[in-house]
Amino acid sequence: MRKIVLAGFLSVILMTACKKDDRTAEKSLEQQKLEFQARQLDIEKQKLAIEKEKLVYEAQKKVDSISESKKSQAAAAANSKPQIIRETKTIYRDRGSNSNSGGGTYADNGNSSSQGTTTQKKGWSKAAKGTAIGAVGGAAVGAIVAKKNRGLGAVIGGVVGGATGYTIGRAGDRKDGRVQPRN
Repeated sequence: MRKIVLAGFLSVILMTACKKDDRTAEKSLEQQKLEFQARQLDIEKQKLAIEKEKLVYEAQKKVDSISESKKSQAAAAANSKPQIIRETKTIYRDRGSNSNSGGGTYADNGNSSSQGTTTQKKGWSKAAKGTAIGAVGGAAVGAIVAKKNRGLGAVIGGVVGGATGYTIGRAGDRKDGRVQPRN
């Protein structure tokens, strides 16, 4: 009988101990769920803060671009107004050996430096570029077209292409003001 009572008592203790562990496990599971939800809320708050900063940044960027465009429009408006020339200065000087008419003079409206030298534009003129491109292209086309004598075709094509390129480039130089038209 003692063994039966002892076995019953131990089974009651074990049953209560097992139920406590289940309750503890249930409580810790609920606590984990709450912690997870709290972390998700924190993440959502951070996302919202990032979105807010992004919107503020975009708005600032838009304001900056508007002010930049207003500044550029104001600068363009200021530059488009005609400027009044208060004083002009005419300087006469010899052209040197470059003149075909033999030592003529020309007027320079204050564009020369105090030493009397004119500023020359740097780089290739459009006439030079046109000549080079036309000569190379004409030589290539001439060599392709002339089946029997490709060398002669290349020479003729190069000369014709170079002359055509020079003519077109010279007209572009005149239009840009790099070369003064003949009077």
